[in-house]
Amino acid sequence: MAERVTIIILAAQRGGRLDPLAAEAGVTHKCLVPIGGLPLLAHVLSALGEVGDIDSIRIAVEDGAADKLKPIAALSGLPVAFVTAADNIADSVYRAAEGAAGPVVVTTADNVLLTAAAVRQVMASLADGEDAVLALARKEDVLAAHPQGQRRFYRFKDGEFSNCNLYGLSQRGLKLAETFREGGQFKKNPMRIARAFGFFNLLLLRFAWVSLAGAMQRIGRRFGVRATAVVLADGAHAIDVDNKRTYEIAAELLDRRAA
Repeated sequence: MAERVTIIILAAQRGGRLDPLAAEAGVTHKCLVPIGGLPLLAHVLSALGEVGDIDSIRIAVEDGAADKLKPIAALSGLPVAFVTAADNIADSVYRAAEGAAGPVVVTTADNVLLTAAAVRQVMASLADGEDAVLALARKEDVLAAHPQGQRRFYRFKDGEFSNCNLYGLSQRGLKLAETFREGGQFKKNPMRIARAFGFFNLLLLRFAWVSLAGAMQRIGRRFGVRATAVVLADGAHAIDVDNKRTYEIAAELLDRRAA
């Protein structure tokens, strides 16, 4: 029987600043912005409600903000707890993972196109003994979901891929959260790749000298863990609500799913 997992949802404002989408919607947090008739966070919790084998869900948000999110969590009927986020992603994950007996799955509160199937795919890799699991989607699948869905892709020998903001970490693999200490957005900030994974690995990625599987093996060796990538068939998983443009795209895709 697979171990039950702890889900971590990163919901804090970036740098404590009010997100432009939240300001436009007149709400205090980006995860409260309505889309498809529900707050962003509600869509993520809805997907998680269909997963099963979840021990608990921990939402990392800045101090004093939990009360604004509790009504959404209560409506989900899921075992949700709130954790005070740190001032960076790495420490927020470590803090939210404290006391978890088994593996954790990490996602974000703006990942509104998340599906239970994607989460289960990551969980299956963890159950197979992987320590770190990265969910990706192929460029052609992302563009098939929406031609403007993503503009940046990681290029490997065997194709181009986009991150789906969905990660699995065993207790041993939690050390990889350290790679996000400076934040995500690796494609926008290539030197973050160098600092997190090494300059040579940055060169391999920059010139597509390594396959996706080869890159994950190199990352695993660097951190002394088993690391793998799962490729999600639905490219919509790579589209989160990052700005006004992607908000409108995500709203369109949610409408399609509802239809």
